[in-house]
Amino acid sequence: MTQVTDHGGGVHSIKVPIPDNPLGHTLVHVLDTDRGPVLIDTGWDDPEAWDTLTDGLAATGVDIGDIHGVVITHHHPDHHGLSGQVREASGAWIAMHAADTAIVRRTRESRPGTWLAYLSAKLSAVGAPEEHLAPLRAAAAERGRMRTLPGLRAALPDREIVPGELLGLAGRKLRAIWTPGHTPGHVCLHLEEEHPQNLPGRGRLFSGDHLLPGISPHIGLYEGPDDATVTDPLGDYLDSLERIGRLGIAEVLPAHQYAFADAAGRVQELLDHHEERLTGLLELLAAPLTPWQLAEQMEWNRPWAQIPHGSRSIAVSEAEAHLRRLVKLGRAEAVAGSEPVTYIAV
Repeated sequence: MTQVTDHGGGVHSIKVPIPDNPLGHTLVHVLDTDRGPVLIDTGWDDPEAWDTLTDGLAATGVDIGDIHGVVITHHHPDHHGLSGQVREASGAWIAMHAADTAIVRRTRESRPGTWLAYLSAKLSAVGAPEEHLAPLRAAAAERGRMRTLPGLRAALPDREIVPGELLGLAGRKLRAIWTPGHTPGHVCLHLEEEHPQNLPGRGRLFSGDHLLPGISPHIGLYEGPDDATVTDPLGDYLDSLERIGRLGIAEVLPAHQYAFADAAGRVQELLDHHEERLTGLLELLAAPLTPWQLAEQMEWNRPWAQIPHGSRSIAVSEAEAHLRRLVKLGRAEAVAGSEPVTYIAV
């Protein structure tokens, strides 16, 4: 059954399924404009997802060929995956923040062997055990002769989303807000129009994965083989949250779960959650730990033994992001001369 919600004021959402993922679906939003409908995100590149998207559009009276543009909140495949197929079917433009466009371009141009070798070396440096590294090394050897990473040919956008500016959408007032953290180029989109049900506050916010009603989004690292920049993605995320909390939004339309009010209250819950988590990590760091050892002891949505291989790499990336935040705050430091690197609270 097609699952479409009419949010009023020319905004609908379609629940587009994500294959084999506990999130279940991405909420693709359809925004009416005077030049034709615009999608905010598109869903995973999968036949069932495509059928659900096109059926959902049809339920709102829209043919896929009518789509005028696609605005991407961030480059992850459950948001950007179908963008190229939408563009092929409709001639629509695709817009994305430059920082995420750079990641898409890097992924498209990466040689699998080089990328997998980099990932293996990076995980080794943070304490990953040999049984975790062996499959990556084997894959690097097997795929080294291939020219591109299969399945990762995400569409390059046609337009750049410029933070602070109104998007050029005829008859609508949609402003881009740069909210890095979940990805370097994540954007929220503020629909600066009166709420159709007159809820108190300043319009509606398409929040992507930045602000969700019951989930704290993954915050990890995004460096590549040739990138020596030391970033602080968790610090970026917390700063971005505070900016969103000050907007006085009437209603949030996220990319997962459901629409909700009281954005400021949810922002404060997330700020408190991360402060509690950082405090808890300092307790774990009473003795030196590698980022891998820290990840093993952190609280996840299932026991560490049940987390699959790929998700463990993602979890360690999140542990590293938290360590970088603690180091920047002067609350932890790397132990000089440790190899693999260990960290301790100070």
